[in-house]
Amino acid sequence: MKKVVQKRQMVPMLDLKIQFQNIKDEILEALTEILVSSQYILGPRVSEFERKVADYIGVSEAIGVASCTDALHLSLEGFDIREGDEVITTPFTFFATVEAIIYIGAKPVFVDIEPDTFNIDINQVKETITEKTKAILPVHLYGHTVDMEEMLSIAKRQGLKVIEDCAQAFGAELSGKKAGGFGDAGCFSFYPSKNLGGYGDGEMIVLRDSQVAGTIRKLRNHGSKESYIHERVGFNSRLDEIQAGILLVKMKHIEEFNKERRRKAELYTQLLSDKVTCPVEKKGAYHVYHQYTIRSPQRDEVQKRLREKGISSVVYYPVPLHLQEALRFLGYKKGDFPVAEKASQEVLSLPIYPELKESVIEEIAEIIRQAV
Repeated sequence: MKKVVQKRQMVPMLDLKIQFQNIKDEILEALTEILVSSQYILGPRVSEFERKVADYIGVSEAIGVASCTDALHLSLEGFDIREGDEVITTPFTFFATVEAIIYIGAKPVFVDIEPDTFNIDINQVKETITEKTKAILPVHLYGHTVDMEEMLSIAKRQGLKVIEDCAQAFGAELSGKKAGGFGDAGCFSFYPSKNLGGYGDGEMIVLRDSQVAGTIRKLRNHGSKESYIHERVGFNSRLDEIQAGILLVKMKHIEEFNKERRRKAELYTQLLSDKVTCPVEKKGAYHVYHQYTIRSPQRDEVQKRLREKGISSVVYYPVPLHLQEALRFLGYKKGDFPVAEKASQEVLSLPIYPELKESVIEEIAEIIRQAV
C-alpha cells in the first residue's frame, strides 16, 4: 500500500490564530460586554484606549481614527499643511505615507534612505529644505526609530512640523522615549498584522497640542463637535468601539509581544549574520521588529527556495515610491535615490511573531544558508 505523505502547512508571515487562542477568553469577554452595551461608535472603550495610548507614549492627547492613512491625512490637515506646501518624506515606505500628502494638495519631496536601517537619511534632509517646505514626515520603518533627536534639531531651526509615521513602530524607542512622542504628531496603525493589531482597521494620532487635537477630533467626525452642528467640512474617520475593546486587551500584552519579537530576531541574527545582511539596532534604539528584514544580492533565489519549502516571505518594498506609476507626475526618475532602489532589489522580510517556534526559525535559517 502506497504511503501518503501529508504536506506541511505553509509557514505564514504572521499567525494570528495562535495569538487569538492564547487570549481568546479575554477577547470574547470584551466583545460580549460591548455587544451587551450596544455602544459601537466613540464609546467609553475608545476613550479609555485613547487615554492608555497617550500615557504609554508620554503625550497628553490621543485620537482614534479609522486608518493610518487617515491619521496622517488628518494630522497634516490639523497643522494647516495645505496646497502648494512641500512635505519631505522617504521613497521607501508603504504608499499611504505619500497618499496622505497628496490628499491635501501638498507636494511630496523625497529623500534617500540609510542603507542599514532603511530609514530616511537625515543628512540629506537638510539639503532638501526649501522656502515651500512646511513639514517632515519620517517613517520608523520595520520597527526601528529614525534619529529623531537630529530630525527635531533640523526642524526647529527651520520652523517645520514633524509628523511621525509610526505605523510599524508601536513600542519602539530611542534613548528611552517612545516613537510617536518626539514630533508634533505621531500616527499609529492597528492593522491586524501590526505589533499591536486589531481585528480590522483602526488607528491613532498622538500629540501634545490640545488646540490641534480639538481640530482633528472635529475633522474625524464630519467637522462636528456636537451632534448635527458642523463647524467645517470634515471626514468620517472614527475608531470603532469593538476595535478599541480588542486593542485594550492586546495592549496589556504588548510589552511581552515586543520582547518575544526581539528574541526571535536575535536568534535569526545569530544564525544568519555571516550569510546575509541582518537588521541593525543603532545605539540608544529599541527595535520592535514589526518586520525582520534581511538583504542579499541573491534575494530572489532565497525567496524561491523558501517558497519551495513552504515558508512565507515578503518583499517590503519592491518598487520605491518615486518609481511608482501613480506618482510619475512628481517628475522623479530611476537613479534619483540609488540607496532605496538598491534596497528594493535586495530586501526580504521573514516570518516573525511572538509565537513563532525557534525550531521553525532554525529551519528557515538553514534554507537561507543553503540558498546563498
